[in-house]
Amino acid sequence: MASGMGTSSMSIYSYELFHFYDVNTIIRVGSAGGLQPFLNLMDIVIGISSSTDSSYPSLFHLPGTIAPTADFLLAEKAMAYAREHNITAYGGPLFCGEAFYYDKSDKEKWADMGILAVEMESAALYLNAAKAKKRALALCTISDLVFTGSDCSNETRESGFDTMIQMALSLCE
Repeated sequence: MASGMGTSSMSIYSYELFHFYDVNTIIRVGSAGGLQPFLNLMDIVIGISSSTDSSYPSLFHLPGTIAPTADFLLAEKAMAYAREHNITAYGGPLFCGEAFYYDKSDKEKWADMGILAVEMESAALYLNAAKAKKRALALCTISDLVFTGSDCSNETRESGFDTMIQMALSLCE
């Protein structure tokens, strides 16, 4: 199923699936921009946590700053699948941005903090999963390298994410 683009769409999609359709697990599969120099096109990032500039976390009225995180067991299974199938995958933090285009200096700040990749949905997904006591994970294939300008062709984006999708499907067994 498609969730749309950004935290707003994901917040609606995941909330309704968790609360109205009794879904227990959502695995987001999609593209992300690589922020670290060791990442290559088509590598997979298993999003362990999700920093964000979105105001969505403020809607939960917490007395501090929450660090939205993935379900550990799903992330662990995804990493095991990657090792077993000789897939280049990295587990680590994502930056879930509200905007699509950022200044280079902003991206450099997130990269300097160890963020692996930038995408737009994981924070809302992880927050909704936490509130609903459900499970969630974001799997992202690196479709572009933010600081070098390298990116996948349109054809690769349309048909090249099978490895990530197979990984996601393996987590549902």
